[in-house]
Amino acid sequence: MARKHAVGSSPRAALRHATLAVPRTTPGEQVDDLLARLRGDPVAAAECVAVFEGERLVGVARMGALVAAEPGSHVVDVMDANPPRVSPSTDREPAAWRAVEAGWSTVAVVDDAGRFQGLIPSETLLALVHSEHDEDLARLGGFGGSAAAARSTSVEPVTRRLRHRLPWLVVGLVGALLAAGVVSGYEETLRAHVLVASFLPGVVYLADAVGTQTEALVIRGLSLGVGIRQVVRRESITGALLGCLLGATALVLVGTLWHDAEVALAVALAILAASLVATLVAMALPWLFHRLGTDPAFGSGPLATVIQDIITVAVYFQLATWIVT
Repeated sequence: MARKHAVGSSPRAALRHATLAVPRTTPGEQVDDLLARLRGDPVAAAECVAVFEGERLVGVARMGALVAAEPGSHVVDVMDANPPRVSPSTDREPAAWRAVEAGWSTVAVVDDAGRFQGLIPSETLLALVHSEHDEDLARLGGFGGSAAAARSTSVEPVTRRLRHRLPWLVVGLVGALLAAGVVSGYEETLRAHVLVASFLPGVVYLADAVGTQTEALVIRGLSLGVGIRQVVRRESITGALLGCLLGATALVLVGTLWHDAEVALAVALAILAASLVATLVAMALPWLFHRLGTDPAFGSGPLATVIQDIITVAVYFQLATWIVT
């Protein structure tokens, strides 16, 4: 008889995969009597027999050991008094690996009071190990919840590919139009200082590059179970330092090669600000998509690029307006 899942128990908890439909015996029962009693019993198909003293689990006897026991042996002679055990709330992956590491095909679920909650059968353990292996491959690859889902995405029909990707690219197109609108708002600055426009592609590119690096790191971390709180401080500092170093380099090169200190200062400050903004946006969007249960690989890249580009263009031209004009 399959166990009814405890109310409120996690789907990943060991208790959800345990069954009470296992043969039972006591340490003092003779093995021959036990085997005769189990003959014809549906639960005898189980690989193991749970051994009890009263209501307390004191061991587990493997069916193979019982069949191979000498005539006249008692259960206590062939049982294992220390089988692998886990608590009901143990995550299913550690529970499965507990059995694997102990060389068992089952694991006992026992609560804090020592009460027996069932055995996880071998076929269930095998399915759990396979499922966890699939998820681990997905995490290592930096994609969704399972390798099967990633494979499906890779070979899906053209119509589904369009449905997954086109909406985000339309968002990118709208963002490009908005960025063009921002540029048109600074016509006076561009008319007075044409050199300012020459560095816009470079500033935008550096912001996108910094953001792409951060985004890849965050998505990979989320796929491996690394929370955003473990990343945000270090990555924010890294973004600021990258902005400072790239901005300082631009200040020297632009000032030296184009002999325009004001434009050089505007470019340097814009790169610093854009690097900070790109880092923050590239951390926030994958985390938000992950929280919403959406694959960050589809939407966070295009949307982050749109936001970064609009903010970078606006910041750069505003700085140029303040400093150059």
